[in-house]
Amino acid sequence: MRPLRYSINVTLDGCCDHRAGVPDEELHRHATEILARADALLFGRVTYQMMESAWRLPLAPGSMPEWTEPFARTIDSARKYVVSSTLEQVDWNAELVRGDLRTFVEELKRQPGEGLYTGGVQLPTALAGMGLIDEYEFVVHPRIAGHGPTPFAGLTRYVDLRLVDRLEYDSGAVALRYQVRR
Repeated sequence: MRPLRYSINVTLDGCCDHRAGVPDEELHRHATEILARADALLFGRVTYQMMESAWRLPLAPGSMPEWTEPFARTIDSARKYVVSSTLEQVDWNAELVRGDLRTFVEELKRQPGEGLYTGGVQLPTALAGMGLIDEYEFVVHPRIAGHGPTPFAGLTRYVDLRLVDRLEYDSGAVALRYQVRR
């Protein structure tokens, strides 16, 4: 069974607003490696639309630093599933997901492969509440934002984790990877 992994950038005070992080080449390389290992990405509508507007190829000339191109190519070519009750259609290598989320994700996890990745806020909270996420990665940026959304607000049960990896970056960011204690 392939695992469902979650990765999110957060500030020291827990903000996961994508504008609050401190992006750099090293962190983009890490994110590219994560996405390259995924058989598919599972997004909610907000994350899908945000990622598509920023990373769908071709990028406008000069809109992003050159070192972001590998990330753009990787996410652009990735298979995506989009959970939404409001979108009528999706493209960008994506399939719209409707109906019973638990059943759909459990079926995806049963398929052979290396793993699935999810990101964002609302969808991962729902997935965590159902016990469907197997690994969590928090890339903690050395910044206090003082605002913004936080992951897992409203989660109704504890998710106990075990630290399995830690990566420190020159920027001061730290990637902490955890597996769920079952």
